[in-house]
Amino acid sequence: MRTGGLAAALLTALVVAGPARAQSRAETLRYVTGAAVNTLDPTMPGTTREAFAISLSTYDRLVTFGRKKLGDNWVFDLDSVRGELAERYEVSADGLTLTFYLRKDAKFQDGTPVTADDVKWSLDRAVSAKSLAAPQLLTGSLTSPDQFTVVDPHTFKVTLPKPDRLALPNLATVYAIVINSKVAKSHATPEDPWAQGWLKDHAVGSGAYGVDVFKPGEQVVLKRNADWTGAAPDKPAGFKRIIAQTIPDPATRANLVEKGDADIVIDLQANDALALKERGKLKVIATPQFNAVTLISFNTKLPPFDKVEVRQALAYALPYDSMFKAALFGRGKPLFGATWGEGDPAPVFPVAQPVTLDLPKAKALLAKAGLPDGFSTTFSFNVGQAATAEPMAALIRESLEKIGVKVEIQKLPDAQMSTQVSEKKLPFFTEGIVAWLPSPDYFYRNFYTGNQRWNYSSIDDPEINELAAKARFERDPAKYDDEARALNKRHLALMPQIPIWQPNQDAVMAQSVEGYTYQFHRQVDYRDLSRK
Repeated sequence: MRTGGLAAALLTALVVAGPARAQSRAETLRYVTGAAVNTLDPTMPGTTREAFAISLSTYDRLVTFGRKKLGDNWVFDLDSVRGELAERYEVSADGLTLTFYLRKDAKFQDGTPVTADDVKWSLDRAVSAKSLAAPQLLTGSLTSPDQFTVVDPHTFKVTLPKPDRLALPNLATVYAIVINSKVAKSHATPEDPWAQGWLKDHAVGSGAYGVDVFKPGEQVVLKRNADWTGAAPDKPAGFKRIIAQTIPDPATRANLVEKGDADIVIDLQANDALALKERGKLKVIATPQFNAVTLISFNTKLPPFDKVEVRQALAYALPYDSMFKAALFGRGKPLFGATWGEGDPAPVFPVAQPVTLDLPKAKALLAKAGLPDGFSTTFSFNVGQAATAEPMAALIRESLEKIGVKVEIQKLPDAQMSTQVSEKKLPFFTEGIVAWLPSPDYFYRNFYTGNQRWNYSSIDDPEINELAAKARFERDPAKYDDEARALNKRHLALMPQIPIWQPNQDAVMAQSVEGYTYQFHRQVDYRDLSRK
């Protein structure tokens, strides 16, 4: 495979940036990714995850997530929210008022102070403009500009209709960015009152890095903001310059990082990451994506999957171990083969399921459903996920044939798969779900209730609906755990989907790079990184 041209293109990024030529190799982080950075405004529909990574570093929010250890690795901590632009915050005793006290030294990258008026305009924009922000903030009961109040230039208040447990974490997500409102408003028009057109190509934040070069779909070069001191302990970000380069071919990305022409990559194929780890030259940090789930989904509105016994039968007919090895090379966290004892299931989602391959049990359940001779169906997957889904699909077809279920495999282009999932036309397929705020009620409210795109299984169960709505506003930790356990038990009883695993995110990097933390948006947070 020819990689020299692409490697040279990456190296010339230093020249393109002009002043970057004077920067030493040690002061520049070079990141390669398969997807493109397509906007500098993370709230725009169609924004890629790679664009989220840029925005997390160019903009600040009122608050940010802390971090914790998961095994040997650092991950974001949903339960630890600390100030970012806010030096501190207070939650009222009734949980209905959040008050934020802004840092008096906070400045935008043009040197102007960050004020509560900027926060107000930015959050008004988030809940009012047609964008990705409004539906996300809705999950924390943040819906109207009337909820946001400027108390004084450095004090800002949020008022809630109910004490929503996810209101504060929502303000730490990528969508709750604080924008230099004076600059943005100068580029607004009557047709575009929130300056979405201009902000798509311009970043006016107070974050750790400013944008030096933006070539959509190709390359972004960031330069360090010396006035930003959010890196512990009270220091600027670790690199003077970040170069994020789009290199579509995964083998080429692997080659670039192995040769030292790139410093970090997180979207390699599992076999490439494993090979690089075994060769020992690079650091490979493998973190199970604990806020993401790969699952097998049924459409509970389409026969025969409208029968719970059919769904249960297939759950006991899947070759879990073989799929895990063939698709992921065993690199991830399995969500099958569990044994639930006293106190189980755990009050988390996803939780490992007490299902395993048991063909006699599967046949008995099919007979109970009135289908002793089986049936025919299709199993669909996105061609973009073929590296993992194709070997999985072949093993599923082979195993289900043993209980009389004939499976035709459908490989659908990305757009077609997305459309058919949205229109609820697929009977049996594999997909993934991700929650930026991975609490049980968030998962159930967003993926198992309502007539919404993300309710892949089209489940409409009164018990799940009631439990998820109640848990959302539950302030008693013990009661919340009881409600989460009840949700998990109900999910197993109905089997609308089968969680099968959480794949690893393999962050492959030079030995000199340190500080990597797995973040909610499953991208690199450049602010965490430095070179030893």
